[in-house]
Amino acid sequence: MNRFIHLTLGITSLFTIATMPMAMAASKQPVSQDEIILPADSPQLANLKIESVIEVAAPAAEPLNGKISFDENYTARITSPVIGRALQINAQIGDKVKAGQVLMVLDSPDLGSAVADSRKADADLQLKKQALERSRMLLEGGVIAQKEYENSQAEMAEAGAEAQRARARLKNLGSVSSASNNESFTLRAPIGGVIVDRQINPGSEVRPDAPSPLFIITDPSHLWASIDLPERDLNKVTEGQMLSIEVDAYPNESFSGKVQSIGAMVEPTTRRIPVRCIVLEGKGKLKPEMYARITPLSNNNNKVIRLPNSALITEGLYSYVFVEVSPGHIKKRRVTLNTQARDFATVKEGLQVGDRLVTSGAILLNSELSAGK
Repeated sequence: MNRFIHLTLGITSLFTIATMPMAMAASKQPVSQDEIILPADSPQLANLKIESVIEVAAPAAEPLNGKISFDENYTARITSPVIGRALQINAQIGDKVKAGQVLMVLDSPDLGSAVADSRKADADLQLKKQALERSRMLLEGGVIAQKEYENSQAEMAEAGAEAQRARARLKNLGSVSSASNNESFTLRAPIGGVIVDRQINPGSEVRPDAPSPLFIITDPSHLWASIDLPERDLNKVTEGQMLSIEVDAYPNESFSGKVQSIGAMVEPTTRRIPVRCIVLEGKGKLKPEMYARITPLSNNNNKVIRLPNSALITEGLYSYVFVEVSPGHIKKRRVTLNTQARDFATVKEGLQVGDRLVTSGAILLNSELSAGK
């Protein structure tokens, strides 16, 4: 009886050992030390991300720290020219507004005073016009002397100047039509765009000397990117130079830009030069105050192969990638790097444009190969 049990267990063990390679082969088939074949229905293949190798413009320097900011040529920081109290607010953060659109209505005694001054000046001007006309008639009749007529002319000129000053003040406060309502001041948008900030609530007091603007309006399709350039890299950046801009929010995507201006002096404490750049293609994804990595590109139009660091396997002093030779047939290949930054590396040798590169899942493939050795 014991012999029968041992014999049965032995046959079962041999069957299990014999079928294990067949089960493994259903998921992966090592061809050589650096190759692996995955069937079309393999879960490992479904978890891999494979992309074609492309060329990009060669970098002229290491990525520089920068920040996305408003393009001040398309941004308005709006304050109130009068003292008052907010009665009605017609705009919220995120609203799209047109030039001239009403943002807020204020109750402003300052506006009432300006309207009263304008009306008083207009009435005085009309009175002086009538006085000048009477003086002219009396002078022609020989009733008054020439001197009195000249005094009337001077008074008429003074009244005209005062009326013009009062109208100009009203115009600076908004519009001359504001005179129809003595103390109701309408604050309007000077440009079209999107409201990105609002620092006012109904009932709040408003002053022209407030430290923060009441509204900030900007065109989000126009952005700047600013760089604090280290002094040692000044020779690598020139006006008009193209840039590659990357942000943490989109790690596998880059945006184009161009150097607009370079500061005229080095900041004494940090030894850095401010550089202003124009974002040429933000695709609606870049937002002001985002931190960015900005890479100056070569001016001689050189091209390099760039790949994400997730595609690299480092073993000792050498770097490797996995390339899909044919569907499901993946080969490990050694590459020589030119530069390596935080998220991307450029390849000097080992890859060609069009190669199918495993950009996500390379570590798992390397573990599979190591386990099969």
